[in-house]
Amino acid sequence: MGSDLSIYWNFSLLLNTSIQYSQMNTPTFKTDQEAFWAGQFGDDYIDRNQGAALLASNLDFFVKALKQTRQLGSCIEFGANIGMNLKALRLLFPHIDAHGIEINPTAAQELRQAISAENIYPVSILDFQPSRTWDLTLIKGVLIHINPEALPTVYDKLVESCERYLLVAEYYNPSPVVIPYRGHNDRLFKRDFAGEIMDRHPQMTLIDYGFSYKRDPNFPQDDITWFLMEKSN
Repeated sequence: MGSDLSIYWNFSLLLNTSIQYSQMNTPTFKTDQEAFWAGQFGDDYIDRNQGAALLASNLDFFVKALKQTRQLGSCIEFGANIGMNLKALRLLFPHIDAHGIEINPTAAQELRQAISAENIYPVSILDFQPSRTWDLTLIKGVLIHINPEALPTVYDKLVESCERYLLVAEYYNPSPVVIPYRGHNDRLFKRDFAGEIMDRHPQMTLIDYGFSYKRDPNFPQDDITWFLMEKSN
């Protein structure tokens, strides 16, 4: 009986320790949208968004969107995923110092194949604290998935990270709307993100903009409207 009781208490102690360790190492998020992208849905997204055709489309996209820029020596992408955008940028600017923020652990691990591990910030954008600035700050297809109440915080971080250029590439709508996304509610939001950034931060000036169509016969993108802004100091 004493032996059985000892085994029981040892098992209970091990179980409680495992639960406490799991709780300590489970990320806590401020919004449901963060947990959504950090989990299985974010893992599944990786498989749908990679390959040579996407890389070619991204190359075409950045050639057009960045034609007004000069001397890009560094960049940071908010929501880099596995680095398909950063791979394209490094082909166009071979010496660029590329950094990326990524909330999904699986994607952040794969991002190491695109940029140096020390340049990866495996955190939520809402928790990211810029310690420097970059010549180009990029966010592409990410603001549409952020809780609207958190957008002012993200806008501030984008501008704080920006040394000169900010490229915002998202679904556009002149007024805020919520769109069902792959069977989920409150996971996709359209609005005038760039306009809101410039209203909140008057030092940001629009210098170029354009649209990339999903039916482009050669280099399709997902109906993205892009806005290139320059920061005045």
